[in-house]
Amino acid sequence: MRLAVVGAGKIVAEFLPHARDIAGLAVAAVVGRESSRDTTEALAASHGIPLVFTDLDDCLADGDIDTVWVAVPNVLHADVARRSLLAGKHVICEKPFVLRTEELAELRALAAERDLILVEAINNQYLANVAWMRENLPRLGELRLVQCEYSQYSSRYDAFREGTVLPAFDPAAGGGALMDLGVYALHLVIGLLGAPKTVSYTPRMERGVDTSGVAVLGYDGLSAVCVAAKDSPGPCRTKIQGTEGVMVFDGPPNEIPAVELQLRDGTREQVALDDDPHRMTAEFRAFVRMVDERNLAERDRRLDHSAAVLDTAVRALASAGIRLG
Repeated sequence: MRLAVVGAGKIVAEFLPHARDIAGLAVAAVVGRESSRDTTEALAASHGIPLVFTDLDDCLADGDIDTVWVAVPNVLHADVARRSLLAGKHVICEKPFVLRTEELAELRALAAERDLILVEAINNQYLANVAWMRENLPRLGELRLVQCEYSQYSSRYDAFREGTVLPAFDPAAGGGALMDLGVYALHLVIGLLGAPKTVSYTPRMERGVDTSGVAVLGYDGLSAVCVAAKDSPGPCRTKIQGTEGVMVFDGPPNEIPAVELQLRDGTREQVALDDDPHRMTAEFRAFVRMVDERNLAERDRRLDHSAAVLDTAVRALASAGIRLG
């Protein structure tokens, strides 16, 4: 895979040091804004990336690049992904995939027409610990309650309170607690339980954006409560409770270092199956395989999951009168 990274923000800078350790992955280019050329060039130089572009079309015209990683503000995801697919590139898109279900439907159609890989970068769906959770859910008996929390005082919240609106807190840019942090909980829960029958969202609104909130996903005989907060810290914990026991892990749902199973019969098990140096390593290994094999069946399975998550998120926001973008 010869990858072009579109965006030069925090998540890109955090992951690039680990990209060189992934077999079959070569980061060939970075695309940034003209106004931040110096920053983009410095990022490329520090990681040995040969090409820097400030025009997406110039990057997409490079025949040596086969895959684009979309890591720009949320509201730009659909446009960058669309243009990349039309240029014949495979697309890895940061979460949240896009802001509207019709945007994802259009992207899926483009990828299908061209036999291209299109996938959402959501790391918890590629963790071995999450696969273990899925396999061992039946041991909990009849599921009764799920609680999943991601609370983190945002490094941008103080600036927001002082009047500076950055994309993470801008509803026009697709910001807010649910789409920034809560989406990890939605992916985890829906990846384990499937799409919910009902969904509601109770946000704390501040200047038109949800700075925190609680989403409740309804299933037959089961509720899943997903908490997201960018305006306050909190101990993050996930619990899945059933008639025969509980499955629990501490930490946010994008970092799951260990999972504990506690059963009523006294059984106690703890697993820690993920030993990669970075939480995104496993997903990028999977993306390399998917692209190299042009595994369209896996693409479609992953897209079905992402579509269910996006539909749930859009319904949740709509229940609170929120429309992004």
